[in-house]
Amino acid sequence: MQDTVQINDRFTIAKFVPDAEQIRQAAQEGFKSLVNMQTRDETAKLKMKPQEEGQEAEDAGLAYLHEPVDGADLSDSVVDEFRRKAAELPAPMLVHCASGKRSGAMVMMHVGCEQGMTGDEVIQKAEEMGFECDTSQLENFVKTYVDNHNGR
Repeated sequence: MQDTVQINDRFTIAKFVPDAEQIRQAAQEGFKSLVNMQTRDETAKLKMKPQEEGQEAEDAGLAYLHEPVDGADLSDSVVDEFRRKAAELPAPMLVHCASGKRSGAMVMMHVGCEQGMTGDEVIQKAEEMGFECDTSQLENFVKTYVDNHNGR
């Protein structure tokens, strides 16, 4: 699938909002789950609402999770909740927001913590994979979260 970044065997980030055809394609390519991190404000502008996206995913044989993440309201509990729910989903999973920035940050924090990486290592790895923290606030949050949750 074009415009995606495979993080590891469990997670691939879509740098776009998939349409019904792309959801079916994801299932055909072997994905088992679809995670949507768009907020209500974002989804209000879309042609396909989260419940419709969930139905498309289910029809394609994918598990579905709508876990809205607002970049301005990131907190340890938001990341912890995503990590807990993601651990329960069948893999591999395709994760998206609108552009891949939030979903990339959330997945990289999860993977970094599981692999015992430092916050700086996660930022460096993310940049190598084509992700950028577009604000110093997001970069600092990612670093701090990973450093405080390293190895768990």
